[in-house]
Amino acid sequence: MTMENDPGQPDASASLLAFFGRQVLKQRTERDWSQQELAKEAHTTGAMISYVENAKRVPPIELAGDLDAAFKTTFFTEFHPLVVRYAYPTWFLPFIELERDAVRHRVFESQIVPGLLQTEEYARAMLAAVRPDNLDDLVAARLSRQAILERDTPPHTWFIMDEQALRRTIGGPAVMAAQLEHLLLAGQAPRTVVQVMPEKVTAHPGLAGPFTLLSFDHGGAPKVREAKPPHDVLYVDGFSQGRTALETAEVMAAGHAYDLLTSYALSPDESEDLIRDHLKGLTA
Repeated sequence: MTMENDPGQPDASASLLAFFGRQVLKQRTERDWSQQELAKEAHTTGAMISYVENAKRVPPIELAGDLDAAFKTTFFTEFHPLVVRYAYPTWFLPFIELERDAVRHRVFESQIVPGLLQTEEYARAMLAAVRPDNLDDLVAARLSRQAILERDTPPHTWFIMDEQALRRTIGGPAVMAAQLEHLLLAGQAPRTVVQVMPEKVTAHPGLAGPFTLLSFDHGGAPKVREAKPPHDVLYVDGFSQGRTALETAEVMAAGHAYDLLTSYALSPDESEDLIRDHLKGLTA
C-alpha cells in the first residue's frame, strides 16, 4: 500500500502531529513494512503505530527514539519536542510529566467526567464546544494521557465526580451512554476507584472546583526533585489555565479536602448503581 492509496490518512499540513504521523507512514511504506512489523521493530503495538500514523495519539518520547532506531534516522527524536509543544499548552507540559510519573492519582471533577476516563466521542463533543482550530489534536492529546492506565502496572487512581457530570448529556444520549459504560468498566480495574458525589449532598469540600493530587515514590517528582517537593503535588484547574502547587500547607489542605470528599461521596458499589441508573435513563 502506498500513502497515495490511503484516503484515511490525515492531511500532513494540518498539524505537527499529523506531519509526524505522515513521516512514520512514509518511512514504513518505503520499507514495505506492515504496522505490526514496525511495531515489533519499535517495541510497541500495531495499535499504537496506527494511532500515531493517523494523528490520534501524541507519541511518547520513548517511541520517537525507538522509531529512529528502527528506521536508522534521527528525525523523530529531534522533531518530538515540537509535536509535544503543539499538542499541549506550554503551561500544561509540567503537569503532563508529573501525571506520567505519579504512582497515585486522586482526582475530583465537579462538572465533567475526568479526562483520564473520557471516551474519544465524549472528549470530542466536550472540546468542540469551545470551537478550537485544532480539535483533532486536542482530542489526541487528551486520549494520549490515558496511556498511563494501559500500562502493565498502572498507577493507583481514585476518581470522584459530582453527579452533575452524569446528568450532563455531552454529545447526546448515545455518546453519554457509551461514556457511562466506560466508567463502569473503569471502576472494575483493581487499581481504580470511582465514586460519585450525589446531588443530595448540597455542600462539600469540592465546591471550589476540580483538582488533582499526584503522589510519587520516595524519590519525589523527577522534574522538581531539586526543589525537594512533598510526596504529593496539587494541580488546580482554571478557566484559562491550571496551576501546579508544591507548597506544603496548600497540598496538605487539598489532601484533607479529598479525604472528606471520599466520606461524603457514595461508596464504589453505590456509585456503580447510580451510574447504572443514569445509563438506564439514557437507553430506556
